Amino acid sequence: MSGLRSFVTRRLLLGAGQTAAVVLLVFALTDALPGDAAVALAGDQPDPARITAIRETLHLDRPAPERLADWAAGLLHGDFGTSLTSGRPVGQYLADGFGPTLLLAVLTLALLVPTGLGLGVLAARHEGRLADRLISSVTLAVYAVPEFALGVLLVTVFALKLAWLPPTAVGYGTDLIAQPAALVLPVVVLLSRPVCSLTRLVRASMIDALASPYAAHARRYGVPGARVRYLHALPNALAPAVQQLARTVDWLLCGVIVVEALFVIPGLGTVLLNAVAERDMPVVQGLAVVFGVLTVVLNLGADLLAHRLTPRAEVAA
Repeated sequence: MSGLRSFVTRRLLLGAGQTAAVVLLVFALTDALPGDAAVALAGDQPDPARITAIRETLHLDRPAPERLADWAAGLLHGDFGTSLTSGRPVGQYLADGFGPTLLLAVLTLALLVPTGLGLGVLAARHEGRLADRLISSVTLAVYAVPEFALGVLLVTVFALKLAWLPPTAVGYGTDLIAQPAALVLPVVVLLSRPVCSLTRLVRASMIDALASPYAAHARRYGVPGARVRYLHALPNALAPAVQQLARTVDWLLCGVIVVEALFVIPGLGTVLLNAVAERDMPVVQGLAVVFGVLTVVLNLGADLLAHRLTPRAEVAA
C-alpha cells in the first residue's frame, strides 16, 4: 500500500506540473498570435484609438506575466476569470459546453465497450479463421479513414441523399438528448476509430492470455473453454484495454473539436475554437486547465484499475 500511495502522489505532482506547463504553453502561443480580444471587439474596420481604448479597458495593455499571474491567483480560489468578449464568467462557458461533450462521450462509450470487447474476443476465439480475418480487415480499413472524411461521407449519404438524419445540430441548442436523431452521425464518427483500436488490442491481448501457461493449465484440468476465456484470460487482457479506454475518454472529453465543428455541436471543442478566434484568453486558459486535469485524473484512474486487474504486475511510475 505504501508503494501504491507513493505512486499516486508522484503521479498527482507530475500531473499538476504538466497542467501548469500546458497552461503556460497555451498562454504563450495564444498571446503570440496577431491581434487580441480588443481587435476582435473593434469590428471589421477598427479605429486604432478605439482598439487602444478597449485594450486599456480590458487591461490588455499590461505585461503578459502580470496578466498570467493575476489569472493564476484567481484560479487558486476557484475563479476561472471572466470572458473578455462577453463579460460572462468562464465557468459558465465550461458548464454550457460540458453538457453536449459529456453526452457524446457517454453515448460513444456505451457502444464502444461492448462492441470493442465483443469483437476482440470473437476474433481471438477464431484466430486465423474467416471471422478473425474479416474483423481484422474491416477494423483496419475503418481506422484508416480520418474522422472528418468519414463525417462528410456520412452526412452526404444519410443526411443529404437519403434525408434520414439531420446533417448538423444547428437549431437544437444544448439540449441534444431531446433530439436523438442529431446525435446518430456524430456518435458513429466518434465510435469509428476507437472501436477499431480497442478491438485489435483486445484480440492481441486475448490471444496472448489464451496461450499463457495458466490458461493451458486450466484446460488440462478440464475447465470449460468459456470459463477459461471469460474468467481467466479476459481479466488479464483487460489491463491494456482499460488504459486504451482512458485515452479514448480523454480524447472524447478534450479532443473532439473536429467532430463538434463538423456537426456544429455546442460542446467544449466549439467553445475552444470560438475563444481562440476571438483571442479570449481567460476562456482558453480555463479550458486548458480543465483538459489538463481530466487527462491526469483519467490516466491515473486507468493505471490504478489496470494494477487492480493484474495485481501480480508492478505499477510503473
